[in-house]
Amino acid sequence: MFVGNLKDTIQFGREFARGLNPKSIILLQGPIGAGKTSFVQGIAIGLSISENITSPTFALSHHYNSGTIPLIHMDLYRLENSFMAKEFFISEEEEAIQNEAIMVIEWPELIKPILNNFWKIEISYATNFGRNYKIWDPQNSLTFE
Repeated sequence: MFVGNLKDTIQFGREFARGLNPKSIILLQGPIGAGKTSFVQGIAIGLSISENITSPTFALSHHYNSGTIPLIHMDLYRLENSFMAKEFFISEEEEAIQNEAIMVIEWPELIKPILNNFWKIEISYATNFGRNYKIWDPQNSLTFE
């Protein structure tokens, strides 16, 4: 699936949020600057979250509770090994389950082996302009491009 500019990325995230349920897990992969956080901003708009959505690169996670479904936005980029990433994920997952929150995880490569049921979205730069999205749907094992 092709998405054009920043506004389109946010709109796509907003529309994507309609298909999410409490306790959904979304893994976002793509190079730096591909639009992962912008996509999460769109999800937050779709969930009626009023807080400003920023990258959790240095905080590792941000929690947003003002919407129709709580959102936990994680970024594992700075974690150095899979043990640290898994420990951090498990503690955040416990809170997500308790609060019936949606989890969105940027740079999830270190924790993928412990996950079973998740959306996977790969974002790549398009040849001339915009971004390409490849989405794997956990419910039907379908891939959308």
